[in-house]
Amino acid sequence: MGIQTSLDELRQTTHIVDAMRVADELAFVASRNGGARTVRVLAATLDGDDQLTAIASTHALAQVFEDEADDVLAKLLSSDRGYLREHAAWAFSARLPRFTTIARLIGLVVEGGFSGMLAQRTLQSWASSAPDQIAIGLESALIGVTESRARRRIVESLGVSRGRIATAALIRIARNESESDVVRVAAVAGLGDRAGDTSSIDIVTRLAAGDDFVAEAARLALVDLTAAEVVRAPWQTGLTVAQLFLHADIDPQLTRAGSGDNGGIATLLVRLGDALAASGGADAAADDSAIQRVITLSRGSATDALDSLSSVGSTVRGHAYASVPLLSEPVASSDAWQLRVAAERGIRRVLRAAGSVDVLHLRMADVGSLAAANVARDLGIPVVFTVAPDPHAVIRTLDMAGDLTRANFGETDEKEHFWFRARLVQRLAGDAAHTVLFPRPNLEADMRELVGIDITAHPERHSIVPEGIDLAVVDRAVEEAAEHAAGAPATPALASLRTLLSQLPEERRDLPLLISVGRFHRIKGMATVAAAWANGPLRERANLLLVGGDLENPSADELEQLDRIDRTVSRSTAASEGLLMPGHRPNDEVARWVAAARFGVPGLASPGGVYVCGSLKEEFGIAILEAMAAGLLVVAPAGGGPATYVEEGVTGFLTRTSDPALLAASMSDALDAMSLEALEPATTDARPHKSRDTVARTFTIQAMARALGVVYTGVSSPEQHADSVAAR
Repeated sequence: MGIQTSLDELRQTTHIVDAMRVADELAFVASRNGGARTVRVLAATLDGDDQLTAIASTHALAQVFEDEADDVLAKLLSSDRGYLREHAAWAFSARLPRFTTIARLIGLVVEGGFSGMLAQRTLQSWASSAPDQIAIGLESALIGVTESRARRRIVESLGVSRGRIATAALIRIARNESESDVVRVAAVAGLGDRAGDTSSIDIVTRLAAGDDFVAEAARLALVDLTAAEVVRAPWQTGLTVAQLFLHADIDPQLTRAGSGDNGGIATLLVRLGDALAASGGADAAADDSAIQRVITLSRGSATDALDSLSSVGSTVRGHAYASVPLLSEPVASSDAWQLRVAAERGIRRVLRAAGSVDVLHLRMADVGSLAAANVARDLGIPVVFTVAPDPHAVIRTLDMAGDLTRANFGETDEKEHFWFRARLVQRLAGDAAHTVLFPRPNLEADMRELVGIDITAHPERHSIVPEGIDLAVVDRAVEEAAEHAAGAPATPALASLRTLLSQLPEERRDLPLLISVGRFHRIKGMATVAAAWANGPLRERANLLLVGGDLENPSADELEQLDRIDRTVSRSTAASEGLLMPGHRPNDEVARWVAAARFGVPGLASPGGVYVCGSLKEEFGIAILEAMAAGLLVVAPAGGGPATYVEEGVTGFLTRTSDPALLAASMSDALDAMSLEALEPATTDARPHKSRDTVARTFTIQAMARALGVVYTGVSSPEQHADSVAAR
């Protein structure tokens, strides 16, 4: 196929997800048909209105190893279109160093953000063959940059460069007390990568004796410089499994669930880690295939990171928690790409301290998985990756709705990073020793058509594993809520709910609760749920309880949702109108509140509440499962995981949650069903029992742990896994 034919095929592709896949073919054809004509054909698409084709052509040009292609890509680094600058910086990482573009790449690093991360990756790649040129360019850039965060990014780029020039610059900056702490910390962290360099060890050792932020970073860098290889203990016969989610401060008590990015994944990793560690039983010490240790990595401070290394290095059976210091103020997951280098260093430090890690399980195409995959490759650790059609499903939804087109794809991609995330999913899935998939309708077709993975080609490399919940927690919550509804005193969790509900005016205290639990993020749709409730008759039929969010110090994502809610129902008068937003609460407390929505709260809320999930997408839905296990009728997204376990009209209602009118209609249907249930005593226990039974049969955390245990054993012992597959 010629370059023009391939380009025509790309332009004629109907759907954006398909076009992104065809773009791979365009790049391949460009690599096979290099020359001036190919460069001219591709360059001609860059200034047109078809932004998607322009991005595809940019990456195709990266595969044409001609000077003319370098010239075109270099011009794109100065384009007035931000998305072209971004993709050109990325495309250059596949090419040999071009010294005339170093300054422009450094300029993107100075600007920061996602483009800066891509430019930094390219400079890091080039530094392996041209370390002095990159270091001189970065050092020169410091002369004209005064803003501390921009200087930090330049110094961090020096840190991932090698050679004497970069090292000397880092030592000078680390010593300079007139430099801002964030810049010095970046220099110290970079010196920590220079194991065996006596001058680096000397300065880091002296700085570690202090008591400030620089000293904290120096103590971590000293670990990186001097840590000896951990040898597997003779008695450590079971497996060690590592899992991570960097956009949360995960603690065993789940005290911050629902705050910032501490969503269902944080709850899942705590419960799953406990279940995996318990699955080996007392005889696990004699069983090489049993799981002996689980290590859960999440973000934390430098002090937390240093303190956690001792527990991570322990060979005692159980579930340990490790902190990865990002050496930056917390940012939303969508903005965390610029923390890639810090994430990679922190993850490497933990996995080295752990000694022999047998399996690393990655989920989501985010900066944590990007960094961890690089570390796992360097350390030779097998990776299990949970594959979901994200962002592919979101792209398709926006495409079908007409909100995402070829004409605006680049501008949208500049904010959402669709192209990079989709490529990261493909890379992680392709490199993984095993992939895990969520149940979903049309799974095989979705994975093939959206992600480009044929799971039937090598079925032994893929496992379908539903997520699970801890039924014991839910059952205790149901028992407490039922007893309180029958007249028993309120437990502390229910007492806090009573205090919250007492804000409602007297005339609203005989209404049921519509309850939704989760992060205040546009993907979770909390503002959409509020709009669906407020802009119609639902407001007169039920009160709305939205649990989640850090309302005292909201992130940018949380502010966006709060502002949207405020435009619907003023927060200053929300309680008087029936809307309650208490912010995030510990997971166990939330479980009691959800159960109370079913049974009611004497004098403050009537029984017959409904759980509402307004997520634009829900790959599986931990909170939905917890609500079903508590016996609530649920309203959930029609796509993704919920469609595989919510029985329409019986255990819940599925709807297009992006449409407030459709969501409101389903919420109304659910309230109608609960009213009818109350009039028919025979169904009062039958329907909640069916909801709980659905969860108990398939979706417990113990069942998930057992299924993943088989996967982990197979990855760590391929021969044993092959025998078990053959036996089945």
